[in-house]
Amino acid sequence: MSQTHSGDELPPLQPSTDRWVELDGVVNMRDSGGLPTRDGGVIQPHRLLRSDNLQDLSEADVRQVVEVLGVSDIVDLRSDTELSTEGPSPLWHLESLTHHHHSLFGGDRPVTGEQALALPAQSDRPVRDATFWAAHYLRYLAARPDSISAALDVISRSTGATIVHCAAGKDRTGTVVALALDTAGVPHDLIVDDYALSAERIEPIMARLLPRPLYGDALRNRSLADEAPRPETMRTILSTLDSEFGGAPGWLREQGWSDADIERLRARLTT
Repeated sequence: MSQTHSGDELPPLQPSTDRWVELDGVVNMRDSGGLPTRDGGVIQPHRLLRSDNLQDLSEADVRQVVEVLGVSDIVDLRSDTELSTEGPSPLWHLESLTHHHHSLFGGDRPVTGEQALALPAQSDRPVRDATFWAAHYLRYLAARPDSISAALDVISRSTGATIVHCAAGKDRTGTVVALALDTAGVPHDLIVDDYALSAERIEPIMARLLPRPLYGDALRNRSLADEAPRPETMRTILSTLDSEFGGAPGWLREQGWSDADIERLRARLTT
């Protein structure tokens, strides 16, 4: 269950139309700016952006990313296989940006499209409900705490905006962004709402991935409903973090973060 805080008077979440970043080459980019925190603060605009993959950005998109959004850091959560298959994004050679690759897959073995997008083999046919997705996201935390911790460290030290992205911008990206927002003190209900916004773009997300060699065969004959993020999934992640670690800050302490490190992330997002 999501955490409630009786007596807190919180402003409503900004309408989703205010939070989307509309570019030619992505369909699932949005800014976390505007989300309120429990102590009366707010996530500042152009500090933390989340996105699907950045391979198709136009020249106008690149100018928007650099000159308007003020992006200084890119955190790429995809596997080595995805990077080598997709090739570099148009942002790769810009000297003003620093790219950080923190894959949520371990080992040297190639990653299939099914694995990258959390698609079970067709013959398995599990029910891909909120329980399925929550278990998958918790495996990210268990298998690659180093990458998740490193991604959050990048956000905390960035001098401009950080874009966190994977392929679709909903699962791997959703996990990392949720931990960042929980650390900053955003109420759980609003983190859940933020995560679930990707459902508004699930059809164009899948349409972008289908023509790509790595993802297309894996996605063919898959249901859009199976891929859409469900609020209950993120509620489960947040409640598990609360019960096992005392929230995202407690999880970060388990990874060796100090109170000063945690405060640096919180301050970077809110001041």
